[in-house]
Amino acid sequence: MTKPNRTKKHIVTSLHNLPTEMQDTLKEKYPYGFTDAMMRVDKPNGDFFYAVPFDTEEIAYLVKIDVKIDDNAAEEDEKDYYEDELKGADDIQEEGGSSADEVGETDDDISI
Repeated sequence: MTKPNRTKKHIVTSLHNLPTEMQDTLKEKYPYGFTDAMMRVDKPNGDFFYAVPFDTEEIAYLVKIDVKIDDNAAEEDEKDYYEDELKGADDIQEEGGSSADEVGETDDDISI
């Protein structure tokens, strides 16, 4: 006897469109989040979305997950946190900073 050729339906849907019990089952399948299972799906028009696979007995779902992409990260990397000139120990000392002799210490008192 041969097994009937039974293929699953393939459906792409949003997480929010799944029934509550299926959302709960999906969360049980991925208890630590979707990050490791998530895949990027490119659309023909150049857009894309992120999704995770989720199979039932009759249907193979590709569940869209809302992902917020931080576009400000590149701007933060380029920010110059050191706009003022960096000064070394010698520069600070020349401007009137304290040295070991001014504090009352001698070279013998300083240990490294």
